Amino acid sequence: MMLRLALLLCLFAAPATAQNRPKVERQFRGWLEQTIWPHARANGVSRQTFQTAFQGVSLNWDLPDLVPPGTVRVVPKAQRQAEFGAPSKYFSRGSMDAATSVGRQMARTHHAVLGRVERATGVPGRIILGIWGRESGYGRVPIRYDAFQVLGTKGFMSTRAPYFTGELLAALQIAQAGHVAPRAMKSSWAGALGQPQFMPSSFLRYAADGDGDGRADIWNSDSDTIASIGTYLAAHGWQAGRDWGFEVMVPPQVSCTLEGPDQGRPVADWVDMGIQRIGAKPFPASELQGEAALLMPAGTNGPAFIVTPNFYVLKDYNMSDLYALFVGHVGDRIQYGMGDLIGRWRDTGKMYRSDIAAMQRALIAMGHDVGGADGLPGFKTRRSIGRWQESTGRRATCFPEPDMKAALGR
Repeated sequence: MMLRLALLLCLFAAPATAQNRPKVERQFRGWLEQTIWPHARANGVSRQTFQTAFQGVSLNWDLPDLVPPGTVRVVPKAQRQAEFGAPSKYFSRGSMDAATSVGRQMARTHHAVLGRVERATGVPGRIILGIWGRESGYGRVPIRYDAFQVLGTKGFMSTRAPYFTGELLAALQIAQAGHVAPRAMKSSWAGALGQPQFMPSSFLRYAADGDGDGRADIWNSDSDTIASIGTYLAAHGWQAGRDWGFEVMVPPQVSCTLEGPDQGRPVADWVDMGIQRIGAKPFPASELQGEAALLMPAGTNGPAFIVTPNFYVLKDYNMSDLYALFVGHVGDRIQYGMGDLIGRWRDTGKMYRSDIAAMQRALIAMGHDVGGADGLPGFKTRRSIGRWQESTGRRATCFPEPDMKAALGR
């Protein structure tokens, strides 16, 4: 009986109530003084900068993934981010058209700096524009959160507290260096800064001066934003002269289980297997001997692509396959006037992350490498599903679907 009661208390543990929040706020102030300040001082942050950064700052109780002292983590079933839901939602008509039309305006306005950055980094201007558009609507999306409140809250009591503590210390170094006044440092709800949405540690490594004024201002300077994105991608291995990828038709004899960067092969080999570009266009001759991988982000329920190593550089900016695909496709629309993807995103049903995680655990028990039971259908999970389907006489679709729950999820 006592064990059952304890389990129920853990299951339904709620965030700190209004009555004990003042106590948690005091613990937060103590954590700032006893834990953050010594590390900040050791990193060259002055007492004045530290005090100004946290002047009037209290915990933001509305942020997601918080675990206040004295509570336990509760994993919600709701899927709130586009990457966790139907892939088609990521490519809505409004977001694609807006990113493309404004991107073309920005391409004209910033033609000179885009060209200069491309020559310096090897990163095409259209790719930089695709990221800029996705991250902040080309600087038009307001960034309203107080960076020190967000990073302080998440460093003190989030599910990834050590990571955000490091980012908080990096933000203090940014303020100390005079890049932006502490009380003026704005971020997203996740602590990402400025128009390119750099985490503070990325700012320290990759922020660049694109307009020659001696500063890297990713909040107010379009040129610095462009240069910073290009610098980031180049540092993460962007291969100059190669594309990011191509939409393709995959013939029935090519299994979706061949997906993944660890199963890459020369583009010419994919062609020999019967894979063709949409519209019967030939692959560029310069790409034929370059390594590329099969990408099927919705398995056989959506478009398919042959992607180069540059696609995975885009994933270093944001680990979502759909994010990298959005950026590459928008860039192509901006520069080449390409239309919508030809492959259709078919309905795969509504699924919770907990359902997918249960499937992943079942596949792990069978010996499959799914990349971790996190409830996210990455390429390792997708192809593991396909391999399981093939081994049980099913048609491989390589994507979690509701009718699999009875066989895999329970």
